[in-house]
Amino acid sequence: MDLWLLSAYLAGAAALLWLIGRRQAHAVAGAGEAAETGPWWRESGPYFLLQFLFGGLFSALFIFYFESSSHFLATLWALGLGGLLVANEFLEDRYRRFTLTWALFGLCAMLLLNFVVPHVVGSISAIWFVLSTLAGAGLAQGLRHWTPGRPGRIRPVWGIAAALLLAYALDVIPPVPLVKRDIAVGHDLGHVDGAYRLHQEKAPWWQFWHRTVAAVHLRPGERLYCVSAVFAPSGLHTRLYHRWSRHDPDTGWSDAPRIGFDLAGGRSGGYRGYTWKQNLAPGEWRVVVETENGHTVAVHGFVIAREALADDAEMVDKTF
Repeated sequence: MDLWLLSAYLAGAAALLWLIGRRQAHAVAGAGEAAETGPWWRESGPYFLLQFLFGGLFSALFIFYFESSSHFLATLWALGLGGLLVANEFLEDRYRRFTLTWALFGLCAMLLLNFVVPHVVGSISAIWFVLSTLAGAGLAQGLRHWTPGRPGRIRPVWGIAAALLLAYALDVIPPVPLVKRDIAVGHDLGHVDGAYRLHQEKAPWWQFWHRTVAAVHLRPGERLYCVSAVFAPSGLHTRLYHRWSRHDPDTGWSDAPRIGFDLAGGRSGGYRGYTWKQNLAPGEWRVVVETENGHTVAVHGFVIAREALADDAEMVDKTF
């Protein structure tokens, strides 16, 4: 329903751009001079409505991408959309410049189709991101072509499309429409009544602001489990991977072979997958949840302590 509503917003913006272009073309030809001297609602109303529609699109897209962001570059990308959301509140007068409005319309079309196409085809393969981005730019190009007078320039739209494709290749844009719901590591994993229960070390009573300890303590040879829950739309099937890495102060991060599991979309709490490792060395660790083509879905960092787990250590359960 969200995607249908946002598609209606985009269609409304397209209709307004065509109507504004038609009115300007008539004014230039001398046939619509009265349109520029008419009442306020007739002259400025379409621009306020266009501002409202773009604001609704940027608002939803900001939430979508922010929810999908789990590492620094992806978060910066989402914050950039937040900046456009704020800037939209001050752009009403500038919407009279068609070059800007084509750029904003094209960006909204590309980002929305980046969600819609994987939802429809049930795949997050890179080819669908490329095709949806090109389709969004092509939609803006076609709309300008059919708008009377073909006002403004369309080249900035294709520049934005090229920037999006480059950002996707560099793993700056999160692999939408996947959204991280939760991720954690713990000692034992059980499956009871359809739910996964992960046992974690409880924080001391005086650390009331923490539920679990800051560092994980392991017995010799004990397994450490990582459970992740990732939301995907119903009908989407793909394969995700857990990549365990340890940080060495001298050589940096070293990766273990990826461990994969299949994902089926539709569960509101996210599809749950888990992996485990044992005989882990003390130090700084992380587990990266990523797609088949290496795009980051989630990153979870943790520390393994040098001290072994005490026999009387108190545990708490985390349910997925």
